[in-house]
Amino acid sequence: MQLNLSELTSKKNLLAFSAGVDSTALFFLLLKDEIKFDIAIVNYNLREESKEELEYAKSLAKKYDKQIFIKEVTLTGSNIEKNARDIRYNFFEEIITENDYDNLITAHQLNDKLEWFLMQLSKGAGLVELLGLQEYIDKENYKIIRPLLHTSKQKLEEFLKENSIKYFVDKSNFEDKYRRNYFRHEFSNRFLSEFENGVSKSFDFLQKDLKSLNINYTPIFKEKSLTIFKNLHDENLNIKVIDKHLKKEGFLLSKAQRDEILKQQQTVISNQVSVCISDEFIWICPYVIKTMNKKFKEFCRINKIPKLARAYIFNRKIDEKEIVKTIYS
Repeated sequence: MQLNLSELTSKKNLLAFSAGVDSTALFFLLLKDEIKFDIAIVNYNLREESKEELEYAKSLAKKYDKQIFIKEVTLTGSNIEKNARDIRYNFFEEIITENDYDNLITAHQLNDKLEWFLMQLSKGAGLVELLGLQEYIDKENYKIIRPLLHTSKQKLEEFLKENSIKYFVDKSNFEDKYRRNYFRHEFSNRFLSEFENGVSKSFDFLQKDLKSLNINYTPIFKEKSLTIFKNLHDENLNIKVIDKHLKKEGFLLSKAQRDEILKQQQTVISNQVSVCISDEFIWICPYVIKTMNKKFKEFCRINKIPKLARAYIFNRKIDEKEIVKTIYS
């Protein structure tokens, strides 16, 4: 089972732990990939098994040399699910603030994402609400990361059984008085058992579409046929900006050309258009071959003007200093 854990490497991470299938599987997957982390667990004292789950969490922390943070609470009143969530996340944020953690890792998985989607769909929701469970969420002083969102609960259970890893099952997950459980048992689990691959791909496409809705297509610099955009630090967004701009110029990119741009970062398309994706900007202009003087080339080098854009700027006598002043202002 391969997870994308690059955001957790060399960071101080806190895992929200419960001893259930999801968080236990994630605990051992993080160990397997040598990701450093500590754990936090909340005991709501709603079930007898919660004491055993807490002891199991303590034993794992001791065995694998993890710091463990524990909160004991007694939940009462109505809307227990919301109250539990509020208590849990307030506790996590206290730990993160006091101990300078970079990331909070939660074990939400593909079934959770589909359950949420169906719950929102049943109430009437837009794309943002339907895709409420995001893989990365930037908070004020930390990031929430959910590395299991592409992995089904069934696969996590298989991983635990194959490796003879102990875990607990929360019996309240089988009570249909909770709205989420109704969607889980009546719809999402059964649907995923047959169409897991398609569901995962659909969520990927929807996520890309959601990001695309927020694209800023306005260039930060434009003179003659030189156009410069901000690098949006997302391949899907960057290629949409490039594609839309070139369409306006009457140049239609093929899929192979889009793939080439993303792979090479600085390339010439059909011997006509230079496209350069630098650390901060996207440069687009006609491809030109022109001899340039040393002073101009040195200025471009120092100010990180891409090589494939320099000849056009020099040939059309665009003020290179004005370019730099504008894009860095």
